[in-house]
Amino acid sequence: MKNTLACLPLALAAVFPAMAAKAQDGAPLKAQVASRINAMYPQLETVYKDLHAHPEIAFQEVRTAAKLAGEMRALGFDVTEGVGKTGLVAIFKNGPGPTVMVRTELDALPMEEKTGLPYASKARTRSGGAETYVMHSCGHDIHMASWLGAARALVELKSQWQGSLMFIAQPAEETVSGAKAMLEDGLFKRFPKPDVAFALHSWPTAHGTVGYNVGAVSSNSDALEIVFKGRGGHGSAPDKALDPITIAARFVVDVQTVVSREKDPKEFGVVTIGAIQGGTVGNIIPDSVLVRGTIRSYSPAVRAKLLDGVRRVANASAAMAGAPAPDVELKSGGQAIINNDALVRKTEAVLKDALGAANVGLIAPMTASEDFSEYVNQGVPGMFFFTGVYPAKAVAEAETAGGKPLAFNHSPFYAPVPEPSIKTAAQAMSLAVLSALAR
Repeated sequence: MKNTLACLPLALAAVFPAMAAKAQDGAPLKAQVASRINAMYPQLETVYKDLHAHPEIAFQEVRTAAKLAGEMRALGFDVTEGVGKTGLVAIFKNGPGPTVMVRTELDALPMEEKTGLPYASKARTRSGGAETYVMHSCGHDIHMASWLGAARALVELKSQWQGSLMFIAQPAEETVSGAKAMLEDGLFKRFPKPDVAFALHSWPTAHGTVGYNVGAVSSNSDALEIVFKGRGGHGSAPDKALDPITIAARFVVDVQTVVSREKDPKEFGVVTIGAIQGGTVGNIIPDSVLVRGTIRSYSPAVRAKLLDGVRRVANASAAMAGAPAPDVELKSGGQAIINNDALVRKTEAVLKDALGAANVGLIAPMTASEDFSEYVNQGVPGMFFFTGVYPAKAVAEAETAGGKPLAFNHSPFYAPVPEPSIKTAAQAMSLAVLSALAR
């Protein structure tokens, strides 16, 4: 991440001197927030089940965006659609004060749902040139329902705060490209640049709980794509050919030494090879082999070491075989989300008071990646947190030896329990925003 992020706690205090002087603890509003979320929950669950049954993949979220746009207009928000292709921006102004952004995601994943739920998705679309099923297997439908719940609760409580709400619905989070698309379409130029930003994510922990971290809360993500070159020939005469499959195999094994022998073992770093494509039949040595994978890290130093190591090992593997240098492409994906310390400390006190200290606490950063970091990297102090979606008993059982494992995000069996998962998420987000806007 950029070094400028290190000064964000100081920047936050500097940006909000007036707000800091008049802001009150949002905790006294916890009962009002909870009662409103409880009252509106039947409508939120209806929206959730509709979104779950009609998922759309990255940059195809036309129906989803239109549904959210209609809901937000009904609440009195000024809504602009088509930002970043399929994203939307909803603004609600309530006097002078800071602008607080809340982000949700619109997209689902190209996979078949196997939950057996009565509202399970049967949707299909085309992706990568082929027809595929579509499923909300990462909980973005939970996020959207709680986003709507928070927006409605905040509007109903507008006498308790002043400033502006900036609720954005972002496309293409799963391809780590939607945030960038919205920014390139003028998100912080056509609309107010927010003073703080919040986002949440469903997680396979107990519903009723909130987890967060200070500093890194997600990983850097980089993709690797390497073409190893050889010389084709007959499988019975490998000496007459130059086998790129053995070169690729050597790389797959040797690249792990970058992780195990070059990286500080106390630092997180992963290199995963997810695809090897080469050859057609067993008795032909191909001309080339394509290797694809992903590189994950938290710190910039580890990221640089892994990227350098992948490139170096790829070239060395080819050189050892006397083969031409491979084509190595390393594509930057999402950068690690760095939560703002001052914003986290301010928000956690409110959440602990409302939900109970035992239900709110630090958790380890996730190894997956997220593009909420794109907004933070524009100099916006942010907080990204997690809300649970499974019964506590099921979570406890999964953590015992021999216990039944829980479906994780991106599993075809991922089935969050809507109530109280949506209630908790909506309540937590409402209180987080109020902690920044309360008067």
